[in-house]
Amino acid sequence: MVFFLVLLFLLPQPVHTSWVEIQNCLQYLRPAVYRDGDLVLSGFFPLYYMNQDADLSRISFLLQPKTEVRATSWFWKNYQYVLAFYFAIEEINKDSHLLPNLTLGFHVYNAFSSDQFTLWSTLLWLSGKMQTLPNYNCQTQSKSAAIIAGTMSAFSAEIGTLLELYRTPQVTYGPFDPMLSDKDQFPSLYQMAPKDSSLAHAMVSLLLHFGWTWVALFLSDDLKGEQFLRDLKAEMVKNGICVALTEKLPVTKIMYGTGDITFMSRIRVSSANVHILHGEAGSLVTVDMAADFFLTTGKVWIMAAKQEIVLHEMNHMLHSFHGGFSFSPHKGEIPGFRHFLQTVTPSRYPEDFYFTKLWLHLFHCSPAGSLCGQIYNCPPNASFEFVSGVIDMMTLTDSSYFIYNAVYAVAHVLHNMLDFLVHMVFHLSFGCTPHVQLCLLQLHPFLKNVRFTNSAGDHISLGEKSSQMAQYDIHNAVNFPAGLGLLVKVGEFVPRSPLGQGLVMCRIVTGALFPQTPRSVCSQSCRPGFRKIPQEGRPVCCFACVFCPEGHISNQTDAERCVQCPAHEHPNSERTHCIPKVVTFLAYEDPLGMTLACTALCFSAFTAAVLGVFVKHRDTPIVKANNRALSYILLISLTFCFLCSLPFIGRPSTATCILQETTFGLVFTVAVSTVLAKTVTVILAFKVTAPGRRMRQWLVSGAPNFIIPSCSLIQLTLCAVWLGTSPPFVDTDTHSDHGCIIITCNMGSVTAFYCALGYLGSLALGTFTVAFLARNLPDTFNEAKVLTFSMLVFCSVWLTFLPVYHSTKGKVMVAVEVFSILASSAGLLGCIFVPKCYVVLLRPHRTHAVKMTIKKKS
Repeated sequence: MVFFLVLLFLLPQPVHTSWVEIQNCLQYLRPAVYRDGDLVLSGFFPLYYMNQDADLSRISFLLQPKTEVRATSWFWKNYQYVLAFYFAIEEINKDSHLLPNLTLGFHVYNAFSSDQFTLWSTLLWLSGKMQTLPNYNCQTQSKSAAIIAGTMSAFSAEIGTLLELYRTPQVTYGPFDPMLSDKDQFPSLYQMAPKDSSLAHAMVSLLLHFGWTWVALFLSDDLKGEQFLRDLKAEMVKNGICVALTEKLPVTKIMYGTGDITFMSRIRVSSANVHILHGEAGSLVTVDMAADFFLTTGKVWIMAAKQEIVLHEMNHMLHSFHGGFSFSPHKGEIPGFRHFLQTVTPSRYPEDFYFTKLWLHLFHCSPAGSLCGQIYNCPPNASFEFVSGVIDMMTLTDSSYFIYNAVYAVAHVLHNMLDFLVHMVFHLSFGCTPHVQLCLLQLHPFLKNVRFTNSAGDHISLGEKSSQMAQYDIHNAVNFPAGLGLLVKVGEFVPRSPLGQGLVMCRIVTGALFPQTPRSVCSQSCRPGFRKIPQEGRPVCCFACVFCPEGHISNQTDAERCVQCPAHEHPNSERTHCIPKVVTFLAYEDPLGMTLACTALCFSAFTAAVLGVFVKHRDTPIVKANNRALSYILLISLTFCFLCSLPFIGRPSTATCILQETTFGLVFTVAVSTVLAKTVTVILAFKVTAPGRRMRQWLVSGAPNFIIPSCSLIQLTLCAVWLGTSPPFVDTDTHSDHGCIIITCNMGSVTAFYCALGYLGSLALGTFTVAFLARNLPDTFNEAKVLTFSMLVFCSVWLTFLPVYHSTKGKVMVAVEVFSILASSAGLLGCIFVPKCYVVLLRPHRTHAVKMTIKKKS
């Protein structure tokens, strides 16, 4: 104010205006602004504040009501409330259908938001004079139809208690408050704002849209704050959002009064980057003031009520609320209101001293026809449209929209009531004159049931049952270097079913403080391939990330659990998706399979060559020794032993699966039983050679040769039972190797398989035992020792095979079995026949010496 006084003093003054007149105009302040009409609507709007000592003001008010008013703080932006009030009344007066025979006047009072001055304007309204006279009405005839008030719920509640004595209707334009809906306590109070029961759902939808799961809450410490906290936490729990910090805002009835703002210091140490702000205007302004002292850059504020008051102090780029979001009930564009704001001047309302002061504040002049007359020459383009700075008069606020609807609601009620009275035959029995004096008691039934569509196309109703959940517009708070704070609409929320998606986001305004969307999470998101595990003693939003186990994947962020891949697929190295497994088996094309197959063929050919050598030298003593026929049978069986490894190589089929184990069991049984027969022959030859002994006839008659068919018949019987009950078949192994599908041969009957294998093992151990016991028998060629050593090699190979076989997987397992077959067969061939071939082919003279030795012994 001092600045403008100095500015006006320095500017050239017109001759017809003295400095005293200008000073008087600036200081001129009356309790109310009045324009007469057939009926009058009274409006209480927060336009200025008196910053006085509370104790002195209370004592002064008790001793003598204050008559002199001195404003210390002006809320110029709130003058849009008054202009919306005027605009609605002018539209109704011009409407020839709504109230054709009535004109509406207005009574504008300042709404003091303080303990000692809350009821001051109300007493002025009741007394009808410029001095407060409690319990006395100086008006001979009341024209007031209703009161429009209520920026703060506390103000509406306090004046509502007094107005209830006269049953005066009060229509509030502030945020919806469930406390004011108590018709037992406030039967004459009606709220224009829709219910905010879907506000918690709307805020949670915004949090989910940006992935914010770690949130701090700042709520007013009252019943409304507690109710909103319960609703919000219920929605957050359902959607996996956690509360990092909850602060109760100090409730104050004194606008810009002293309060505890130390809670703002805890915001800096909070790990949450998103703060939800919800409360009454007084609490929000307290936070707004504290934000200037506790700068919290990088924090996103989500505001829920009276954003025009919160943004009042946003006069610099580094304000804490810059970049925040504001939820406001959806409002349509009022036709003609913007043009009204562009063209209206103080001369249009000469009785309104507020308008003249605002015009002087903005343009440093006063037009002719205003309250103070012409002061300087106003610019030709002087209009609210070209006002710069923190005052944005052209953006329609929530309260202005509700005030506009409240005036029309009262007008529709008056229209319905007058129609009702006109059509009543005995309407004078009500004791009222329809056009001059209305009974306030008769307005309430009509107020409860009023429904209409405003000029913006929105459906308006005041009834408790007909009110619906609010549809919200989402605004982004932006500060510019010139100190202009704007709310840019970036989205909207339409309440739908709990599973519906009612949030629609358009764009986000970013700046220097938010080069990108901030993150607000307790724990960093788990990448695909990981899953979340909760941390004991912490909220569910705080978790650790662990790699998915073998065979499992997670293809989304923050996965709760890992999903197991199908049997024919396996995870990639990052465990993010499943890929088809490679079909594998021991193929002939593989180097390993080719090597084993060539080895088997070479050994079988070598065995056939040894057989040829033995046949060619069948008359030599070394070949004749130890039963020539058994040697032939053993060589033939060893040839098949080498060849029986070939069915293990290549893609398994039903035929090869049957041949694998049955052929292996039969030919090795023949081979081992032949070794047993040769061992028995050695024992009979050196233990029972005395003439006349009965066992000698067994040796002469070839009784050891019956060992082979007897042992082989048992194995053949076991294999026949095996094939008859549950034969081997082709199977796939998807578990041994996670990256491959191994085509294997399933044994079918496990019992039959282990019976056949156990029988072969028992036969081999028995043969080794017999050979070991006969190892010291005298023999020219050490046949007993050779047989013992060959069976030792055979048993050693298969005993080593068992642990190695079970520790390998896939085609390596098959290769180990093939290698064991070849090694054991080669052991028998090498230990029994290679020394004999060496003597026959390379040392024939030893054969002649042996022959002479045998003749001598004979």
